[in-house]
Amino acid sequence: MSVTAPAGFAAAGVTAGLKKSGGLDLAIVANLGPLANAATVFTSNRCKANPILWSQQVMSDGQVSAIVLNSGGANCYTGSIGFQTTHATAEAVAEQLQVSSGDVLVCSTGLIGEQLDLGKLTAGVFDAGLALKGADASSAEAGLAAAQAIMTTDTRPKQATQVSPAGWSIGGMAKGAGMLAPGLATMLVVITTDAVLSSVQLDTALREATRVTFDRLDSDGCMSTNDTVSLLASGASGVEANPAEFAAALTDLCRDLTLQLQGDAEGASHDVAISVVNAHAESEAVTVARAVSRSNLFKAAIYGNDPNWGRVLAAVGTIPEADAAFDPYGIDVAINGIQVCTAGEPDQPRELVDLTPREVTVVIDLHAGTAGATIWTNDLTHDYVEENSAYSS
Repeated sequence: MSVTAPAGFAAAGVTAGLKKSGGLDLAIVANLGPLANAATVFTSNRCKANPILWSQQVMSDGQVSAIVLNSGGANCYTGSIGFQTTHATAEAVAEQLQVSSGDVLVCSTGLIGEQLDLGKLTAGVFDAGLALKGADASSAEAGLAAAQAIMTTDTRPKQATQVSPAGWSIGGMAKGAGMLAPGLATMLVVITTDAVLSSVQLDTALREATRVTFDRLDSDGCMSTNDTVSLLASGASGVEANPAEFAAALTDLCRDLTLQLQGDAEGASHDVAISVVNAHAESEAVTVARAVSRSNLFKAAIYGNDPNWGRVLAAVGTIPEADAAFDPYGIDVAINGIQVCTAGEPDQPRELVDLTPREVTVVIDLHAGTAGATIWTNDLTHDYVEENSAYSS
């Protein structure tokens, strides 16, 4: 189970006809209460889709009764008509659930620059509303249908749960397979909890969790216009969660979903974890790791099972001294546990590195401090280029 695992939530996934494939393409997650507290983190891209602009207004009071999500179209750069479509979708959900449209988040994903069919959207909302009134609307099957409805180029749904001994739980679903880079990756994520927490507490926990999970997934260096990670609390367990315990469980759940997103990245044949250790500061470790994750030369080498550690150091060296303090001739590099470089010189023969497994670890030791960070990325493959060259067709 995912979003329907915590008490106080119902979900539905239906076919509205937005996808050419005819698959599930519209989902609603409803918060049945008694609380309607929420927090949301949006993309940092300045070019934001209409659902983002609407949902930012909804989040002004930290109250959310439902979230509606569609695949089959991003509703981005669609002008005033597109914003009216977003508003009308929220109104349709509000009518079905008897809530305020100002408490309905809207999320969309798909091709930019194409108008969504409002008639199909509202018909889909009606069908989803009927499903939400059914006896199985809080079942695992209902949660799975919602997770499937938000998929675009994903090959599988992503779901996760966390259960606290204290009596509360967290559930989550995510979509995303391309344009994976901060802020958040091209993801739509809905997280639910039946813990008793305020909107402020939820916001604090969510921002810290996304900072070290979703924001460190950098599959292809491309930032989406529609990224949304939302956390809804029903309070239905009646248990006031310890904020620190909740934040830890939320981070674990977000990391689980992050790695599922990484594992389903478009065309990828390797999942790469780039860890920078002994940096002067955490932010500097992130900067260095991200530089390597965005090196097409490095990513192509990994695709070819070539442990070319020179490409790692070349990418590290692009970081200005003001952004990361380190001796460029004092760096160690290990790939899949083999120390291939020590103090900027060759160590173990690169032929000892086995890159045939899907999982790849790269550890870069800067010897500049005690901080560290990990960025998750993928290799650069023919399949990635093929898939994205044909995406709009």
